Amino acid sequence: MTQVFDLRQTDDARDLIHRTVQALSEGNVVGLPTDTVYGLAAHALNPDAVARLLELTGNESSPLAISVRSRQAAEDFFWPASGLVKRLSHRCWPGPLTLVTTCTDAHSAITGLPPSVRSQITGDGGQIGFRVVKHRILEGIHRFMAAPLVLTSANWPSDRPQSDAASLLEQHAGQIPLLLDDGPTRYGGHSTIVEVIGNRWKILREGVIERAAMNQFVKPVIVMVCTGNTCRSPMAETLMREQLRKRFGCEDAVRVLSAGVAANPGMSASPQSIEVMGEKKLDLTGHSSQPLTEDLMNTADLVLTMTRSHRSAILAAWPEMQNQVFTLRQDSGDIGDPIGMPTEAYRQCAEQMEKEITFWLDKLGQDLVPESCNDNGPSNEDKESA
Repeated sequence: MTQVFDLRQTDDARDLIHRTVQALSEGNVVGLPTDTVYGLAAHALNPDAVARLLELTGNESSPLAISVRSRQAAEDFFWPASGLVKRLSHRCWPGPLTLVTTCTDAHSAITGLPPSVRSQITGDGGQIGFRVVKHRILEGIHRFMAAPLVLTSANWPSDRPQSDAASLLEQHAGQIPLLLDDGPTRYGGHSTIVEVIGNRWKILREGVIERAAMNQFVKPVIVMVCTGNTCRSPMAETLMREQLRKRFGCEDAVRVLSAGVAANPGMSASPQSIEVMGEKKLDLTGHSSQPLTEDLMNTADLVLTMTRSHRSAILAAWPEMQNQVFTLRQDSGDIGDPIGMPTEAYRQCAEQMEKEITFWLDKLGQDLVPESCNDNGPSNEDKESA
């Protein structure tokens, strides 16, 4: 008999989380909600439990996904992660993304799982699907379990998402000892499955995160930073965007932004900056200054500062960004502030920044822009996940 526990009837779910962890540790398969659909879960260190999960779903061919507690935990498996993998994990987790990537390094945490389990979660080429679910129950379970969970949609092989506990119970009543009911799931649909190999990405199944959103999530973000965001960094932003257009044939392959460490929001670019950019047939008239914020830093893949003091100030506030914040000058020197000086000083500043931007783009190379493999539409290929 399946015991159904209604999470909506309790103010403190810790007891139910402890019961679920115990059931998983004893080798049972349990039913639980995720942010997308209801799924079945098994302890990844228990081969018998994973075999039972396969038996219940009837899925013996498609590789299964695993659920881990955080994007940092996932990096223990797909280390060393490509820039694109890090970008998607940072922007989409926790959330409705199943990220499929290669885990063939000898130092990967995947080597700690039983061989039979590894074979069930690993696809051709060593790819494994990961989820970091945004749901209080999965988050609670992972706090008490060091190992990941093998997680699958309960509806396989049907394409109909099971977004409530009743539909899961209808299919698996009596087959699992425990089912947690938290009402309809947040998204009511499948996770989006994206495969990333190096700098190439492909949507294997379009789900909650639509294709248009994924096209934005994969783009690198470069933030140019000065003090007030009215002179140097707006010119650098415009120059960087123009060089990217010339190199890659489009302006939006990379998102380029600018900000100031002491900027007042909504200020236009200085007249001299507008004039100098106009001489290069670049338009800076629509610029509106903005301060460097937590949201911008959470989005940025690369932050280029005009001076060493800007970099120091940023790292004092965000020390974890040590490997993403650099001075624009390759020699770690400063780009002088032309504010209050004649237009010629702005021209010289722009020329200096343009040369440094060329060096940066040469250094970053072709791998800066992710390559989509979805020109002909989504594949029907599926890695079973919640």
